Amino acid sequence: MLCIIWGSTWIGTKAGIEFVPPLVFAGTRFTAAGALLLLYARVKGKTRFRSEDCPRLFAASVLMITMCYGPLFWGMQYIETGTAAVLEMSLTPIALLCFALLLREEVLNRGRMLAIALGVAGLTVLFWPTAAPGAAHMQDVFPGSSIMGGLAVASAAFTYGYGSVLARPLLRAYPALQVAGITTLIGGIGLLVIALVIEPGAVLALSGDWGLTAWASWFFLVIMGSLIGYTTYMRLLRDVGASRAGAYAFVSPVIAVALGAIFFAEQVTFFDVVGMMVMLSGAYLAMADAPKSKHTVTEG
Repeated sequence: MLCIIWGSTWIGTKAGIEFVPPLVFAGTRFTAAGALLLLYARVKGKTRFRSEDCPRLFAASVLMITMCYGPLFWGMQYIETGTAAVLEMSLTPIALLCFALLLREEVLNRGRMLAIALGVAGLTVLFWPTAAPGAAHMQDVFPGSSIMGGLAVASAAFTYGYGSVLARPLLRAYPALQVAGITTLIGGIGLLVIALVIEPGAVLALSGDWGLTAWASWFFLVIMGSLIGYTTYMRLLRDVGASRAGAYAFVSPVIAVALGAIFFAEQVTFFDVVGMMVMLSGAYLAMADAPKSKHTVTEG
């Protein structure tokens, strides 16, 4: 379910940011989703967070939402949907692995070293044609736009990965629904504040005059991407661990590439295919021998 949902949210994002400034689009989406999740959590019975867990909760919110989706939505203006999906989703398991290793939750071995190397190699193959002299892929927007967009999308995988590792202890202590709601709300508010400060047209966009396509995309992302997809990911993160929770990265990029070709007529080049295969191979190796969680919890 998560593979299908998060494979299709990419075209919803692409459709939305064609009409709405990306930070406003992301911020309103996550703020609304967070409020709805917390309302539902209150109905089910709210658990009070201990004061010592609040700094970790705030850090996870900023990393997983604000610092992830801000650059992600911005970067998708300048690279194709399929490329963005493969880039972010393939790097996510590798990022999860890197932070799990740094925080001593998992152990480094040859397979995982190769996974990290393949991730870097795949990233190079995907964007080398764009960086080459004379490359014209979206360079008419402004010089280096596709490279900057790609770096922004790539950075999202690492902030999300670090935030996921930080969030896991919280998910062992509190209901996943409540953690998802608070991180989404705090992160969404952060995106809105940044949008109002630095994003051109943000104040005007808050009027809501977006058009049917943008609103349909927004509702799809709120309901499917956040209310269902994000809470599902939180439960997976709690029950099977950071590395295995990234398993959607093997299927979702293929769905995103296919939908991008169908709805936006995006072309898939030879370099794209090679880069995608290399990065997906790295993602597979990053998770192939991930240990099962010893902290499986059932939520009442």
